[in-house]
Amino acid sequence: MLARAEAPLRRLIRPALWLLVVVPAIVLVAQLLLNQLGAEPIESLEHASGEWALRLLAASLAVTPLMRLTGWGWLVAQRRFLGLAAFFWAMGHLSVYIVLDQFFDWPEIVKDVLKHLYITVGMLAFVLMIPLALTSTKSSIRRLGGQRWNQLHRLVYVTAVAGCVHYLWAVKKDIAEPLLYAAVFVVLFVLRLVLRKPGPRTSRPLPPPTPVPSPGS
Repeated sequence: MLARAEAPLRRLIRPALWLLVVVPAIVLVAQLLLNQLGAEPIESLEHASGEWALRLLAASLAVTPLMRLTGWGWLVAQRRFLGLAAFFWAMGHLSVYIVLDQFFDWPEIVKDVLKHLYITVGMLAFVLMIPLALTSTKSSIRRLGGQRWNQLHRLVYVTAVAGCVHYLWAVKKDIAEPLLYAAVFVVLFVLRLVLRKPGPRTSRPLPPPTPVPSPGS
């Protein structure tokens, strides 16, 4: 079944992912222009863009367990795509806050970051995503070496935790959705731990083969 599904999936998955990333942005912009985001449109836009960043980050983390289960190594390119998509949605989330909410009032922004812990943690999550996005290319893996690249990209776990804490502290009362996202990330962390590749083991000499008796002996 997996073999039959692989060929059509390889053809369709990237266009489907582009639609997943771009269509929500078009819908949100249209809703903003048509005044369909409710009484607090900027807050609604911040909320939606932050949620999409978390969704895409979770999707990127889900790719590795899926690769382990299916053996589809070609999914690594989709993992990179989803990680970059999560970063750009997070950048959009931050841009809404800086441009539409604060109107580039940098002193007020700095005061907000220092005063409100949920903004501090959200800013931390975004800053940690920057080196992940900058080193997402194959040339970065070659330049850093596989081991150092893997160590750097473990920051994604801190990013996910910080993003969930930011969301939880930002909503204050209705915490059902932030807890749901946190639960999804916990499941993904456990799956990645359970399905991780086994580390190198010390090779032991194989026992000599049992001699096969010749006919007539």
